[in-house]
Amino acid sequence: MVVETYAPAKINLWLEVVRKREDGYHDLSSLMLPVSIFDRIEIEVGDAAGPVLLRCNSPGIPEDSRNLAWRAADRFREASGLTRAIHIYLEKNIPSGAGLGGGSSDAAGVLLALNNCSQDILPAAALHKIALGLGADVPFFLHQRAALATGIGEKLEFVHDIPEYPLLLIKPPVSVPTAWVYSNLKLTRGKTQITLNRFNAVCLEPAEVVENDLESVTIPRYPVISDLKNWLLGHGALAASMSGSGPTVFGIFESWDAALAAELDAKKTWPSFWAGSAKVIVTDEIKIHTIGCS
Repeated sequence: MVVETYAPAKINLWLEVVRKREDGYHDLSSLMLPVSIFDRIEIEVGDAAGPVLLRCNSPGIPEDSRNLAWRAADRFREASGLTRAIHIYLEKNIPSGAGLGGGSSDAAGVLLALNNCSQDILPAAALHKIALGLGADVPFFLHQRAALATGIGEKLEFVHDIPEYPLLLIKPPVSVPTAWVYSNLKLTRGKTQITLNRFNAVCLEPAEVVENDLESVTIPRYPVISDLKNWLLGHGALAASMSGSGPTVFGIFESWDAALAAELDAKKTWPSFWAGSAKVIVTDEIKIHTIGCS
C-alpha cells in the first residue's frame, strides 16, 4: 500500500516561558497555530519484512535515524509489532531549523499515515505517547489544530474559531540552536500573562497578544530578527514576531492580497532569505490518501 499525507508548519502566536523544571525542561504557555506550508510525505508499506528506508528531496536532511520521520516509523513498528518494510519519501517545503516545527510535523504525519495503513491498530493514547517520546511539539501535529500548549508543550487545549490570519513568513540564512536559547534565557515571568480569554477579546487585533520570550536571547545575537520584524510592520503587518526559537519571523496581515504583495517585496529586499505566504489552518480535517496498492 502507498499513502500520501501533508505535514503543516506551525507558528507560535505567543510563547511565554514560565519556569525551569527540575528535569531541565521549561514550562511554557504558547498558542500554536498550524499554517498552510506543507511537507509532502509518501509512504509505501511492503508485503514482506524489511527495514525502514527514507529518501528526501532536500540536500542536507538526514535520511537515517537522525531524522524524526525515520524514528517515528521505527517506533511505530516497535509499538505495533509491524515488521513489513517501510519506504518513506519526504518532500520538504518547510525550511529546516526554522522554528516552524517541520521535523516534528513530519514525524506526526508518519505516525498518522502508518496507523491509517494498519487499520488504526494503535489507539490515540499510544500514538500520543510515541509522539511525546520523539519531541515536545510532535503531539500537537497529531491533531493539526490550533491549541494552547502548556507544560513542556505536550498539554494541549484545543481552541476554536481562530481567525484565518493571512501571514508572511521570512527565514534568514542563520541557524539558532534551541538548547543555547533556553540555556541563556533569564526567567522573569513566574506565571502566564496571556490567556485565551484575553486572546478571544482581541483576536482581530493580534498585536495585543503576539509575543515571544525567546526573542530576548535571540535578537541580541541575531539582530536581523529585529530587522525583519520592523520590515514586516513597515510593510503593513498588523503584528510581527519570531516563531519558536527562531529564526523565522512571521507577520500577520489584514488581507491575503497584502500578504502576497509583501512576499514579493521581501524576495526582492532579502534575496538570500526564504519567504513564503500562508494562512492559519482552521479546518480540523487531516487528509491521508491511498494512492496505490502493492
